[in-house]
Amino acid sequence: MIRLACRLVLGLALVAGLGLAARAQDAFPTRTLSLVTPYAPGGGSDLVTRVLAEALRRQLGQTVAVQNVSGGGGNIGVQQVARAAPDGYTLLLHHIGMATAPALFANPGFDPVASFEQIGLFADMPMLLVGNKDVPATTMAELLAWVRTQREAVTFASSGQGSATHLCAILFQQLAGTNVTMVQYRGAAPALADLQGGRVQLLCDVTAGIVPYVQSGAVKGFVLTGTRRLDSLPNLPTTAELGLQEMDISAWFGLYAPAGTPRPVVERLAAALQGATRDAETRAKLAGMETLVFDAGQATPAAHRARLVAQVAQWRQVISTAGIPVN
Repeated sequence: MIRLACRLVLGLALVAGLGLAARAQDAFPTRTLSLVTPYAPGGGSDLVTRVLAEALRRQLGQTVAVQNVSGGGGNIGVQQVARAAPDGYTLLLHHIGMATAPALFANPGFDPVASFEQIGLFADMPMLLVGNKDVPATTMAELLAWVRTQREAVTFASSGQGSATHLCAILFQQLAGTNVTMVQYRGAAPALADLQGGRVQLLCDVTAGIVPYVQSGAVKGFVLTGTRRLDSLPNLPTTAELGLQEMDISAWFGLYAPAGTPRPVVERLAAALQGATRDAETRAKLAGMETLVFDAGQATPAAHRARLVAQVAQWRQVISTAGIPVN
């Protein structure tokens, strides 16, 4: 009888505990959330993260504090979130670097798929292929024809080995079917300065940093990656329009939580993210940064995971074929 009573008490306690846990998840969030960006303040990733933080604050009714955790090629911040408590209060916003890390680093300290719950896709920063004013071409077809005749005499700038600018240059090189001379810089800003000065001929960079230079005529724009034209450059064609799927690259951003975060919390975060993608103020802020917003249908765990898995495989093959050394 005593044993039966003890079992009954334990059973009731377990049910009560489960009920409290369920109610806690239903009430999520009840305190400030931390949104990590694995890069320093002031850059494109930081700016996009701050736009999302404000949008999530409106959706969730709680403060969302941005935390810049830079270093290790972005890996340190990602590792910190992977090790965080899986309660939904520590999140990560990361771009294409999440998909390229397994191919660029022998041990990045995380698995981009298994170490996280994918919440959904948020923003997409296309890339823009530009040339200096002396490049004797005005269209993408003319540019490819010229590069195929000049080959290694063509100089292509990038902001470092394995960066998005470098990967875009590699895709262009493969599209052209010939090697060009890669010129590595410590960042996109000095690369762009040398492009304008005529010291290098081509550069592929995210739209946020380069559109004004195309608008002013300081550099020539040839093609925008992706499927949608920019309102700020309505006459510039996209790679999709030109049938250049080989140059499928953009700095797309996804929201992540540590693996093991409860499903109700993931669903609450996904719903908030979907609300953020529909928010007029959020869309306007990102448009001002030449950044596109994913549709709400892509701000889901399933869509995010599918894109991430596909991109990890794609970049592993591209980086291996190009012979980029593993760090």
